[in-house]
Amino acid sequence: MRGSIFIKVFLGFWLVSIAILGSWLISNNYIESLPASEQHTRPPHGPPERFVLGLIYGLQNASPEQLPAIIEEAKSEHNVNVWLLNREGTDHLGQVVPAKVAAIADELRGRKRRAFSRGQGGPLVAHRVHLSDGSARRMVLMFPKPNHRIISFLIANNWLRLLLAFLVSGLICYALSRLMTNRLRDLRQASRKLAEGDLQARIKVRERGGDETDELARDFNTMASQLEHRMQAQKQLLSDVSHELRSPLARMRVALALAMEDKSQRPDLLERMDSEIVRLESLIAELLSSQKQSLQMDKHIDLISLLKQLCDDANFEGKQTAKFVHLRTDLAEAIIASHGDLLHRSFENIIRNALRHTPENTEIEVLVESDSKGFAVCITDSGPGVASDELQRIFDEFYRVDSARSREDGGHGLGLSIAYRAITQHEGTLSAKNTGKGLAVTAWLPK
Repeated sequence: MRGSIFIKVFLGFWLVSIAILGSWLISNNYIESLPASEQHTRPPHGPPERFVLGLIYGLQNASPEQLPAIIEEAKSEHNVNVWLLNREGTDHLGQVVPAKVAAIADELRGRKRRAFSRGQGGPLVAHRVHLSDGSARRMVLMFPKPNHRIISFLIANNWLRLLLAFLVSGLICYALSRLMTNRLRDLRQASRKLAEGDLQARIKVRERGGDETDELARDFNTMASQLEHRMQAQKQLLSDVSHELRSPLARMRVALALAMEDKSQRPDLLERMDSEIVRLESLIAELLSSQKQSLQMDKHIDLISLLKQLCDDANFEGKQTAKFVHLRTDLAEAIIASHGDLLHRSFENIIRNALRHTPENTEIEVLVESDSKGFAVCITDSGPGVASDELQRIFDEFYRVDSARSREDGGHGLGLSIAYRAITQHEGTLSAKNTGKGLAVTAWLPK
């Protein structure tokens, strides 16, 4: 789950929400706890700020013994100097009174209760207060020098801070969204190219690792590769079928022309045409058989009995050239599900292919073994084998290791292809390997 897109989405939007709410709450609490000069600079006729009101309330309700502690707390925690001046301009606690503090305090004459002044050292606020002992005092607050104008403006405007938070969170969410949707955009573009016929359309992605979008991109590339391979195979199949059909049709046309010119040769030519028609029927039947996609297993057969019969037929066929086929197994029977005579034709094709390529005075071994899940049939000849880079291609339609010799033998290059497809449809596998003495074709079928 390390690279899960779900985790990315969840954490991304969760952290953004926490950042927005947290920053808003922290800044709001912090700003509300600041003195008036750091919250914003109001005109002198404006209402007093919360900090000023709280300080006035504390001074007016505190006992004379508590006043020094309140004034010291305002200075130490908020960096605000506080003076309590009497009518003579003397500080209640005996502090030195600067001239500018005395000047703003003198502004509180008559009914004027508060005054405001902007100084180079910081804003000054003066306010009339009444202490708990009933005496009147002029409270003067000197705030620290305000922050930068832009920061002060942000501090002063809650809606502007909220707008800034929305902009920052929007940028973060946009970056996260782009990060998560870039792969989907690439997938859309590649799929459109594929739909337009560009079978080489691929998505650039790492070979392993990443999140679900990387896995999706790799799956798309695999699908596109398989589609390209199938389309190429289909084109090759069409080309091969056209080639295979062209030759007998050409011979039939020649035979028909000769028969029309020379009536004396007509019987022989009709016989030749009949053999070509039989060849075409055989080719079409094998081609249709090799293209079947799904089967329904409608009966059970004994694999041992089937292979014994096929080995006997192969021995009869190879007797004239001293080619022999031997069945070796310790199994009395091997019952498997099958469809029609499909496995019969499949193993017949494999054995006849081995019989065709093995030299005279040699033998072919058919070995049947069993494991916990199925049966393995290994058919090994004594022929020249197949080049290692062509081992898998021998199961392709119309593929021949030696094209000239296969055509002379009457083969279409479909036998092993039919066997491969049939065994695969039985949920089995078919593979080939060189043994050093020949070619071994192994079929595995489930029980």
